[in-house]
Amino acid sequence: MVDIHSHILWGMDDGSRSLEMSIAMLEMAASTGTTDIVGTPHADATYEYQPALIAERRAELQEKLGSRIRIHTGCDFHLKLDNIQEALVDPRKYSINGLGWVLVEFSDMMIFPNTEEIFARMQGAGMGVIVTHPERNWLLRKDIERLQRWVDAGSYLQVTGGSLLGTFGTDARKFSEELMARGLVHFLASDAHDLERRTTRLDQVRVLVSERYGEDYAEALLTTHPQAVIEGRALHPGALEPPQKSRSWFQFWK
Repeated sequence: MVDIHSHILWGMDDGSRSLEMSIAMLEMAASTGTTDIVGTPHADATYEYQPALIAERRAELQEKLGSRIRIHTGCDFHLKLDNIQEALVDPRKYSINGLGWVLVEFSDMMIFPNTEEIFARMQGAGMGVIVTHPERNWLLRKDIERLQRWVDAGSYLQVTGGSLLGTFGTDARKFSEELMARGLVHFLASDAHDLERRTTRLDQVRVLVSERYGEDYAEALLTTHPQAVIEGRALHPGALEPPQKSRSWFQFWK
């Protein structure tokens, strides 16, 4: 499995608190079937995004983990004015492996009324927009049709695996299931922050999705689609065919 959203880089944000904790989180991921993981520190009003330090810590962790797991870097990109301006000037800065795909996180206080215009500008600058954990944002849960419009316009959605398992409560779980049923989920990721509640394990959600929605769906959301992201490849835009309707419903643009 390939995990495109995690907070495994120690001391960068509210995720891992130490080198030892980062190593333990990575070992947990590797031992439960994750082959690749992206460290995505926050870039928001609280945490400074530090590309040089991120690269340094990734390299140190990769040296310690060796071939057990491949570590990549990206950003949990908070959609705020200065971030947007910087990303438009340098589309590689906040993207996963510098290859164009950006994880976009929303405040739970406000959604910009011109979000679709912002996304269009980001896409025009060469960025692929992945909206992270919409099921955990109460403002986005209120308007699934808005998410549908974003997907129809070429953005993608990433749900946290733990949401489907009930880790974030009933509302997040039910909304995740509704998004899945409508084919609006393109990625599942851990958004790991620790070793207890928000861990790097994806094996449990892999089992759930395989049993409930089919193995092809699980493979796409946990391996095929995220693999394309870390390699900087494009994905076919729009909603997916709802699960259990077809065994060959996804495709790529190369």
